[in-house]
Amino acid sequence: MAIYHLSVKAISRSAGRSGTASSAYRSGEKIEDERTGEVHDYTRRSGVESADLVLPEDAPEWAADRAALWNAAEQAETRKNATVAREFEIALPEELPPAERRRLALDFAGELVQRHGCAA
Repeated sequence: MAIYHLSVKAISRSAGRSGTASSAYRSGEKIEDERTGEVHDYTRRSGVESADLVLPEDAPEWAADRAALWNAAEQAETRKNATVAREFEIALPEELPPAERRRLALDFAGELVQRHGCAA
C-alpha cells in the first residue's frame, strides 16, 4: 500500500540555495549560475528518471533552455533573501509503472503552470 507524502520547500538565497543549483541537481545536468559564476555539474548523478520542463503556452522560446530559464529566475529576484523557486516533493506509488508516474508528475506540473503562470 502506498503512503502519501507531499513536501513543498522554498529555494531561498537566505538559506544559501539557488535555483540554478537546484535545477541542475534535479535534472542531472550542468548549469552555470551567471549571477555567481559557479558551475553546478550533476551530469554524473544517477537515478534521474525524467527531466521535463513544463512552460506556459505564451512562454518565450528561450525558456525551453533549462540554464537560461533558471538564470533568468535568479536575475529577476534582486533581494539577498529572495525566494527564487519552490520544490515540490511528491511520493508516487512504486506499484505504478514509470510511464504512469511520469504522466502524473507532468499533469501535476501542468496544473501548477496553468494556475500560477509559472514554469515547472
